[in-house]
Amino acid sequence: MDFTTPEHMQDLVATVRRFVTQEVQPLEAEVEAAGSVPLDRLSVLKAKARSLGLYAMNMPEEVGGGGLSTLEMCLVEEELGKTSDALIRRVFGQVYPMLLACQGAQRERYLLPTVAGEKICAMAITEPGAGSDAASIATTARLEGDEWVLDGTKHYISDGDIADYTIVMALTDREKRARGGITLFLVDRDTPGFSMTRKQPMMGHRGYGHAELAFQGCRIPRDAVLGEVGGGFRLIMGTVAGIRLAHIGARCTGMASRVLELMRHQATERKQFGQPIGEFQMVQQMLADSAAEIFATRMMVLNTAWELDQGRDPRDKVSMVKVYASEMLGRVADRAIQLFGGAGYSKDLPLERIYRDARVTRIYDGTSEIHRMLIARGVMKHGLSL
Repeated sequence: MDFTTPEHMQDLVATVRRFVTQEVQPLEAEVEAAGSVPLDRLSVLKAKARSLGLYAMNMPEEVGGGGLSTLEMCLVEEELGKTSDALIRRVFGQVYPMLLACQGAQRERYLLPTVAGEKICAMAITEPGAGSDAASIATTARLEGDEWVLDGTKHYISDGDIADYTIVMALTDREKRARGGITLFLVDRDTPGFSMTRKQPMMGHRGYGHAELAFQGCRIPRDAVLGEVGGGFRLIMGTVAGIRLAHIGARCTGMASRVLELMRHQATERKQFGQPIGEFQMVQQMLADSAAEIFATRMMVLNTAWELDQGRDPRDKVSMVKVYASEMLGRVADRAIQLFGGAGYSKDLPLERIYRDARVTRIYDGTSEIHRMLIARGVMKHGLSL
Protein backbone atom coordinates (compact mmCIF):
# COMPACT_ATOMS: atom_id res chain seq x y z
CA MET A 1 0.00 0.00 0.00
CA ASP A 2 1.79 3.11 -1.27
CA PHE A 3 0.79 6.45 0.30
CA THR A 4 3.22 8.52 -1.78
CA THR A 5 1.66 11.60 -3.38
CA PRO A 6 2.71 11.96 -7.05
CA GLU A 7 5.11 14.82 -7.72
CA HIS A 8 2.64 16.72 -9.93
CA MET A 9 0.10 16.70 -7.11
CA GLN A 10 2.70 17.79 -4.57
CA ASP A 11 3.44 20.76 -6.84
CA LEU A 12 -0.24 21.62 -7.24
CA VAL A 13 -0.90 21.39 -3.48
CA ALA A 14 2.13 23.60 -2.82
CA THR A 15 0.87 26.15 -5.35
CA VAL A 16 -2.59 26.22 -3.77
CA ARG A 17 -1.06 26.51 -0.28
CA ARG A 18 1.04 29.53 -1.27
CA PHE A 19 -1.85 31.19 -3.05
CA VAL A 20 -4.22 30.73 -0.10
CA THR A 21 -1.68 31.86 2.48
CA GLN A 22 -0.18 34.80 0.65
CA GLU A 23 -3.09 36.18 -1.36
CA VAL A 24 -6.41 34.94 0.01
CA GLN A 25 -6.05 34.82 3.79
CA PRO A 26 -5.06 38.54 4.00
CA LEU A 27 -8.58 39.39 2.75
CA GLU A 28 -10.44 37.46 5.44
CA ALA A 29 -10.84 40.24 8.00
CA GLU A 30 -12.05 42.70 5.36
CA VAL A 31 -14.60 40.21 4.03
CA GLU A 32 -15.81 39.40 7.54
CA ALA A 33 -16.27 43.08 8.39
CA ALA A 34 -17.88 44.12 5.12
CA GLY A 35 -20.00 41.01 4.64
CA SER A 36 -18.88 40.73 1.03
CA VAL A 37 -15.78 40.17 -1.07
CA PRO A 38 -14.38 43.46 -2.49
CA LEU A 39 -15.00 43.34 -6.23
CA ASP A 40 -11.77 45.06 -7.24
CA ARG A 41 -9.61 42.63 -5.31
CA LEU A 42 -11.79 39.69 -6.32
CA SER A 43 -11.36 40.26 -10.05
CA VAL A 44 -7.57 40.23 -9.68
CA LEU A 45 -7.50 37.12 -7.49
CA LYS A 46 -10.00 35.25 -9.63
CA ALA A 47 -8.02 36.00 -12.80
CA LYS A 48 -4.83 34.83 -11.13
CA ALA A 49 -6.49 31.64 -9.88
CA ARG A 50 -7.70 30.89 -13.41
CA SER A 51 -4.27 31.57 -14.89
CA LEU A 52 -2.75 29.07 -12.44
CA GLY A 53 -5.39 26.46 -13.26
CA LEU A 54 -6.96 26.79 -9.80
CA TYR A 55 -10.55 27.51 -10.88
CA ALA A 56 -13.24 24.81 -11.14
CA MET A 57 -10.66 22.13 -10.43
CA ASN A 58 -13.40 19.56 -9.75
CA MET A 59 -14.71 19.69 -13.31
CA PRO A 60 -13.36 17.67 -16.28
CA GLU A 61 -10.70 19.18 -18.54
CA GLU A 62 -12.92 18.79 -21.61
CA VAL A 63 -15.30 21.45 -20.26
CA GLY A 64 -12.53 23.75 -19.04
CA GLY A 65 -12.01 22.46 -15.51
CA GLY A 66 -9.00 21.08 -13.70
CA GLY A 67 -9.82 17.43 -14.27
CA LEU A 68 -8.85 16.34 -10.76
CA SER A 69 -9.91 12.99 -9.35
CA THR A 70 -11.83 12.85 -6.07
CA LEU A 71 -8.63 12.00 -4.18
CA GLU A 72 -6.71 14.83 -5.83
CA MET A 73 -9.55 17.23 -5.20
CA CYS A 74 -9.55 16.36 -1.51
CA LEU A 75 -5.81 17.11 -1.29
CA VAL A 76 -6.46 20.51 -2.85
CA GLU A 77 -9.59 21.20 -0.80
CA GLU A 78 -7.62 20.62 2.40
CA GLU A 79 -5.54 23.66 1.44
CA LEU A 80 -8.59 25.67 0.38
CA GLY A 81 -10.16 24.87 3.74
CA LYS A 82 -7.56 27.07 5.39
CA THR A 83 -9.47 30.17 4.36
CA SER A 84 -13.12 31.29 4.54
CA ASP A 85 -15.89 29.65 2.55
CA ALA A 86 -16.84 32.98 0.98
CA LEU A 87 -13.38 33.42 -0.51
CA ILE A 88 -13.23 29.81 -1.69
CA ARG A 89 -16.48 30.32 -3.58
CA ARG A 90 -15.52 33.58 -5.20
CA VAL A 91 -11.85 32.97 -5.97
CA PHE A 92 -11.78 29.26 -6.85
CA GLY A 93 -15.37 28.73 -8.03
CA GLN A 94 -18.39 26.88 -6.67
CA VAL A 95 -19.23 24.70 -9.67
CA TYR A 96 -21.75 21.96 -8.95
CA PRO A 97 -20.85 18.64 -10.65
CA MET A 98 -24.47 17.88 -11.51
CA LEU A 99 -24.10 20.57 -14.22
CA LEU A 100 -22.33 17.89 -16.25
CA ALA A 101 -25.86 16.64 -16.96
CA CYS A 102 -26.43 19.71 -19.16
CA GLN A 103 -27.43 18.75 -22.67
CA GLY A 104 -27.41 20.53 -26.03
CA ALA A 105 -27.78 24.30 -25.74
CA GLN A 106 -27.66 24.03 -21.93
CA ARG A 107 -23.92 23.41 -22.12
CA GLU A 108 -23.22 26.73 -23.81
CA ARG A 109 -25.75 28.64 -21.73
CA TYR A 110 -24.97 27.25 -18.27
CA LEU A 111 -22.19 24.68 -17.96
CA LEU A 112 -19.31 26.26 -19.88
CA PRO A 113 -19.80 29.87 -18.62
CA THR A 114 -19.97 28.60 -15.03
CA VAL A 115 -16.79 26.58 -15.36
CA ALA A 116 -15.13 29.63 -16.93
CA GLY A 117 -16.17 31.80 -13.98
CA GLU A 118 -18.49 33.96 -16.06
CA LYS A 119 -21.70 32.87 -14.33
CA ILE A 120 -22.62 32.04 -10.74
CA CYS A 121 -24.92 29.11 -10.00
CA ALA A 122 -26.95 28.49 -6.84
CA MET A 123 -28.39 25.17 -5.69
CA ALA A 124 -31.93 25.31 -4.28
CA ILE A 125 -32.90 22.17 -2.39
CA THR A 126 -33.60 23.14 1.23
CA GLU A 127 -37.09 24.32 2.21
CA PRO A 128 -38.75 25.38 5.48
CA GLY A 129 -40.19 21.87 5.76
CA ALA A 130 -37.40 19.88 4.11
CA GLY A 131 -33.82 19.91 5.38
CA SER A 132 -31.94 16.63 5.82
CA ASP A 133 -34.99 14.83 4.38
CA ALA A 134 -34.65 16.32 0.91
CA ALA A 135 -37.22 13.93 -0.52
CA SER A 136 -39.94 15.65 1.51
CA ILE A 137 -39.77 18.89 -0.51
CA ALA A 138 -43.06 20.65 -1.25
CA THR A 139 -42.00 22.77 -4.26
CA THR A 140 -43.82 21.46 -7.32
CA ALA A 141 -43.43 21.63 -11.07
CA ARG A 142 -46.25 20.80 -13.45
CA LEU A 143 -46.12 20.66 -17.23
CA GLU A 144 -48.52 22.96 -19.07
CA GLY A 145 -48.05 22.74 -22.82
CA ASP A 146 -44.42 23.59 -23.56
CA GLU A 147 -43.74 25.11 -20.16
CA TRP A 148 -43.10 23.93 -16.62
CA VAL A 149 -44.79 25.89 -13.86
CA LEU A 150 -42.93 26.03 -10.54
CA ASP A 151 -44.53 26.86 -7.19
CA GLY A 152 -42.89 26.77 -3.79
CA THR A 153 -40.30 28.27 -1.45
CA LYS A 154 -36.64 27.53 -0.86
CA HIS A 155 -34.50 28.95 1.93
CA TYR A 156 -30.90 29.17 3.20
CA ILE A 157 -29.79 29.12 -0.43
CA SER A 158 -26.11 30.01 -0.68
CA ASP A 159 -25.50 32.69 -3.34
CA GLY A 160 -29.24 32.82 -3.95
CA ASP A 161 -29.06 36.61 -3.85
CA ILE A 162 -26.53 37.00 -6.68
CA ALA A 163 -26.71 33.81 -8.76
CA ASP A 164 -27.22 34.21 -12.51
CA TYR A 165 -29.30 31.04 -12.45
CA THR A 166 -30.39 28.44 -9.92
CA ILE A 167 -30.69 24.66 -10.01
CA VAL A 168 -34.09 24.03 -8.43
CA MET A 169 -35.27 20.70 -7.07
CA ALA A 170 -39.01 20.20 -7.47
CA LEU A 171 -41.67 17.50 -7.26
CA THR A 172 -43.00 16.33 -10.61
CA ASP A 173 -44.77 13.27 -9.21
CA ARG A 174 -46.07 13.41 -5.63
CA GLU A 175 -46.51 9.64 -5.41
CA LYS A 176 -43.06 8.60 -6.63
CA ARG A 177 -41.05 11.38 -4.94
CA ALA A 178 -37.43 10.16 -4.55
CA ARG A 179 -38.20 7.09 -6.67
CA GLY A 180 -38.63 8.97 -9.93
CA GLY A 181 -40.81 11.89 -8.89
CA ILE A 182 -38.21 14.63 -8.31
CA THR A 183 -36.70 16.70 -11.10
CA LEU A 184 -33.98 19.39 -11.33
CA PHE A 185 -34.61 22.58 -13.28
CA LEU A 186 -32.37 25.40 -14.52
CA VAL A 187 -34.05 28.71 -13.70
CA ASP A 188 -32.63 32.06 -14.84
CA ARG A 189 -32.47 34.92 -12.36
CA ASP A 190 -34.83 37.20 -14.31
CA THR A 191 -37.56 34.59 -14.91
CA PRO A 192 -41.05 36.01 -14.13
CA GLY A 193 -42.50 34.42 -11.00
CA PHE A 194 -39.05 33.81 -9.50
CA SER A 195 -37.93 36.19 -6.75
CA MET A 196 -35.65 36.53 -3.77
CA THR A 197 -37.95 37.37 -0.88
CA ARG A 198 -35.23 38.09 1.68
CA LYS A 199 -31.60 37.62 2.63
CA GLN A 200 -31.19 35.48 5.73
CA PRO A 201 -28.46 36.63 8.14
CA MET A 202 -26.32 33.84 9.51
CA MET A 203 -24.21 33.19 12.60
CA GLY A 204 -21.16 32.54 10.43
CA HIS A 205 -20.04 32.08 6.83
CA ARG A 206 -20.16 35.82 6.22
CA GLY A 207 -19.04 37.24 2.91
CA TYR A 208 -21.70 35.62 0.75
CA GLY A 209 -25.47 35.64 0.89
CA HIS A 210 -28.04 33.09 2.02
CA ALA A 211 -31.45 33.75 0.57
CA GLU A 212 -35.07 32.75 0.66
CA LEU A 213 -36.40 32.17 -2.85
CA ALA A 214 -40.01 32.12 -3.98
CA PHE A 215 -41.56 30.52 -7.06
CA GLN A 216 -45.07 31.69 -7.79
CA GLY A 217 -46.43 30.48 -11.10
CA CYS A 218 -42.85 30.60 -12.37
CA ARG A 219 -42.89 29.49 -15.99
CA ILE A 220 -39.80 27.99 -17.57
CA PRO A 221 -39.26 26.25 -20.93
CA ARG A 222 -39.87 22.56 -21.30
CA ASP A 223 -36.18 22.03 -22.02
CA ALA A 224 -35.09 23.65 -18.73
CA VAL A 225 -34.87 20.20 -17.14
CA LEU A 226 -31.38 19.29 -15.93
CA GLY A 227 -30.85 15.63 -16.72
CA GLU A 228 -34.06 13.64 -17.00
CA VAL A 229 -37.58 14.21 -15.75
CA GLY A 230 -37.86 12.27 -12.50
CA GLY A 231 -34.10 11.77 -12.30
CA GLY A 232 -33.31 14.73 -10.06
CA PHE A 233 -32.95 12.91 -6.75
CA ARG A 234 -30.74 10.25 -8.30
CA LEU A 235 -28.59 12.94 -9.94
CA ILE A 236 -28.12 14.76 -6.64
CA MET A 237 -27.28 11.56 -4.76
CA GLY A 238 -24.79 10.57 -7.45
CA THR A 239 -22.65 13.64 -6.77
CA VAL A 240 -23.22 14.31 -3.07
CA ALA A 241 -20.59 11.83 -1.82
CA GLY A 242 -17.74 13.65 -3.52
CA ILE A 243 -19.08 17.02 -2.39
CA ARG A 244 -19.33 15.90 1.25
CA LEU A 245 -15.81 14.50 1.19
CA ALA A 246 -14.21 17.57 -0.35
CA HIS A 247 -16.32 20.44 0.98
CA ILE A 248 -16.70 19.08 4.50
CA GLY A 249 -14.16 16.34 5.13
CA ALA A 250 -11.14 17.89 3.44
CA ARG A 251 -11.98 21.52 4.23
CA CYS A 252 -12.56 20.74 7.91
CA THR A 253 -9.19 18.98 7.96
CA GLY A 254 -7.51 22.00 6.41
CA MET A 255 -9.07 24.52 8.76
CA ALA A 256 -8.31 22.37 11.79
CA SER A 257 -4.68 22.15 10.63
CA ARG A 258 -4.52 25.93 10.43
CA VAL A 259 -5.98 26.22 13.93
CA LEU A 260 -3.49 23.69 15.30
CA GLU A 261 -0.62 25.73 13.87
CA LEU A 262 -1.95 28.80 15.69
CA MET A 263 -2.15 26.73 18.87
CA ARG A 264 1.39 25.43 18.41
CA HIS A 265 2.78 28.94 18.02
CA GLN A 266 0.88 30.19 21.07
CA ALA A 267 2.00 27.22 23.16
CA THR A 268 5.67 27.89 22.42
CA GLU A 269 5.64 31.71 22.53
CA ARG A 270 3.14 32.55 25.30
CA LYS A 271 4.64 32.41 28.79
CA GLN A 272 2.83 32.19 32.11
CA PHE A 273 4.30 31.48 35.54
CA GLY A 274 7.78 31.75 34.06
CA GLN A 275 7.49 29.15 31.30
CA PRO A 276 5.87 28.58 27.91
CA ILE A 277 2.30 27.41 28.36
CA GLY A 278 3.12 24.41 26.17
CA GLU A 279 5.05 22.99 29.12
CA PHE A 280 1.80 22.50 31.01
CA GLN A 281 0.35 19.01 30.60
CA MET A 282 -3.22 20.20 30.07
CA VAL A 283 -2.10 22.36 27.14
CA GLN A 284 -0.09 19.44 25.78
CA GLN A 285 -3.25 17.32 25.89
CA MET A 286 -5.08 19.93 23.78
CA LEU A 287 -2.29 19.81 21.19
CA ALA A 288 -1.99 16.03 21.22
CA ASP A 289 -5.72 15.36 20.93
CA SER A 290 -6.06 17.88 18.12
CA ALA A 291 -3.13 16.47 16.15
CA ALA A 292 -4.39 12.89 16.51
CA GLU A 293 -7.93 13.80 15.44
CA ILE A 294 -6.72 15.79 12.42
CA PHE A 295 -4.55 12.88 11.32
CA ALA A 296 -7.42 10.43 11.73
CA THR A 297 -9.76 12.66 9.73
CA ARG A 298 -7.25 13.09 6.91
CA MET A 299 -6.81 9.33 6.59
CA MET A 300 -10.59 8.81 6.57
CA VAL A 301 -11.05 11.42 3.85
CA LEU A 302 -8.29 10.14 1.57
CA ASN A 303 -9.22 6.48 1.94
CA THR A 304 -12.88 7.17 1.15
CA ALA A 305 -11.94 9.41 -1.79
CA TRP A 306 -9.73 6.63 -3.18
CA GLU A 307 -12.65 4.20 -2.97
CA LEU A 308 -14.88 6.59 -4.89
CA ASP A 309 -12.24 6.90 -7.60
CA GLN A 310 -12.16 3.08 -7.82
CA GLY A 311 -15.87 3.11 -8.65
CA ARG A 312 -16.92 1.71 -5.29
CA ASP A 313 -19.87 2.85 -3.20
CA PRO A 314 -18.47 3.83 0.23
CA ARG A 315 -21.64 5.56 1.42
CA ASP A 316 -21.18 4.43 5.04
CA LYS A 317 -17.65 5.82 5.03
CA VAL A 318 -18.85 9.12 3.57
CA SER A 319 -21.29 9.46 6.46
CA MET A 320 -18.53 8.61 8.93
CA VAL A 321 -16.34 11.32 7.41
CA LYS A 322 -19.20 13.83 7.52
CA VAL A 323 -19.79 13.22 11.23
CA TYR A 324 -16.20 12.90 12.35
CA ALA A 325 -14.70 15.77 10.34
CA SER A 326 -17.37 18.31 11.24
CA GLU A 327 -17.30 17.46 14.94
CA MET A 328 -13.50 17.27 14.98
CA LEU A 329 -13.20 20.83 13.67
CA GLY A 330 -15.60 22.05 16.35
CA ARG A 331 -13.52 20.41 19.07
CA VAL A 332 -10.22 21.75 17.75
CA ALA A 333 -11.59 25.29 17.39
CA ASP A 334 -13.02 25.14 20.90
CA ARG A 335 -9.69 23.99 22.35
CA ALA A 336 -7.89 26.77 20.52
CA ILE A 337 -10.12 29.46 22.00
CA GLN A 338 -9.56 27.97 25.44
CA LEU A 339 -5.81 27.89 24.90
CA PHE A 340 -5.70 31.51 23.72
CA GLY A 341 -8.03 32.69 26.49
CA GLY A 342 -9.40 36.22 26.03
CA ALA A 343 -7.40 36.69 22.83
CA GLY A 344 -9.15 33.70 21.27
CA TYR A 345 -12.55 35.16 22.08
CA SER A 346 -11.56 38.51 20.57
CA LYS A 347 -12.10 39.47 16.94
CA ASP A 348 -8.42 40.41 16.75
CA LEU A 349 -7.73 36.78 15.86
CA PRO A 350 -9.54 34.58 13.31
CA LEU A 351 -10.43 31.95 15.91
CA GLU A 352 -13.84 33.32 16.88
CA ARG A 353 -14.81 33.47 13.19
CA ILE A 354 -13.55 29.93 12.62
CA TYR A 355 -15.47 28.79 15.69
CA ARG A 356 -18.72 30.23 14.29
CA ASP A 357 -18.08 28.97 10.78
CA ALA A 358 -17.32 25.48 12.04
CA ARG A 359 -20.67 25.06 13.75
CA VAL A 360 -22.74 24.76 10.58
CA THR A 361 -20.68 21.86 9.22
CA ARG A 362 -22.57 19.61 11.64
CA ILE A 363 -25.85 20.72 10.08
CA TYR A 364 -25.68 21.14 6.31
CA ASP A 365 -25.43 18.20 3.89
CA GLY A 366 -27.22 16.09 6.48
CA THR A 367 -27.02 16.60 10.22
CA SER A 368 -24.73 14.52 12.43
CA GLU A 369 -27.83 12.78 13.77
CA ILE A 370 -29.01 11.77 10.29
CA HIS A 371 -25.59 10.45 9.30
CA ARG A 372 -25.23 8.50 12.54
CA MET A 373 -28.57 6.87 11.73
CA LEU A 374 -27.31 5.96 8.24
CA ILE A 375 -24.07 4.54 9.66
CA ALA A 376 -25.99 2.45 12.21
CA ARG A 377 -28.32 1.11 9.53
CA GLY A 378 -25.31 0.09 7.47
CA VAL A 379 -23.72 -1.68 10.42
CA MET A 380 -26.94 -3.55 11.17
CA LYS A 381 -27.36 -4.54 7.53
CA HIS A 382 -23.87 -5.76 6.64
CA GLY A 383 -21.58 -5.14 9.61
CA LEU A 384 -18.58 -2.84 9.65
CA SER A 385 -17.54 -2.88 5.99
CA LEU A 386 -14.08 -1.28 5.81
